[in-house]
Amino acid sequence: MVGGGTEAFPDLGEHCQNPDCKLLDFLPFTCDGCKLVFCLEHRSYKSHDCPKSDHGSRTVSICETCSVAIETTGFDEEGIKSLLEKHERSKDCDPKKKKKPICPVKRCKEILSFANNMTCKDCGVKFCLKHRFPTDHVCNKKTITMTSAGTKWNEKFMEALSLRNEKGCGKRTSVSSSSPSVRSF
Repeated sequence: MVGGGTEAFPDLGEHCQNPDCKLLDFLPFTCDGCKLVFCLEHRSYKSHDCPKSDHGSRTVSICETCSVAIETTGFDEEGIKSLLEKHERSKDCDPKKKKKPICPVKRCKEILSFANNMTCKDCGVKFCLKHRFPTDHVCNKKTITMTSAGTKWNEKFMEALSLRNEKGCGKRTSVSSSSPSVRSF
């Protein structure tokens, strides 16, 4: 029995092609590097010592001036060095970019990374996840509407907030609402 399977089902499964294993696996894995078939235990490049483990890998070098990642796949040491020098001479290399961006909300010190930021659909500014909604930051666009009621609730809120700020912190103003009052029982 060279290929795989059992006597009853000869086309079912394949034997692991690791010389020390030869396990009949009914859900075999084909390595995308060497194109051989392996069991669950030997499917990783490292576990079967794949000679083509880096066939789809990419290499990246980081510019020390501006912290930008530059793809260097397929370059040798000299090529990488010349690529980084070319980048530093270009207009793209800016030391100001090295400073990590933070959330623009006042007193928020959250550093924005690729995973913890959202761009506001209304004003187009990037905020941390805590301040991602227009009500959580001072959104420049004031025409946010509730689709069901059709009222400009954010505009009313911002207007009331600005009136409150104009009159000072010590005075309290009441904002009338068109919604019915809620009673607690």
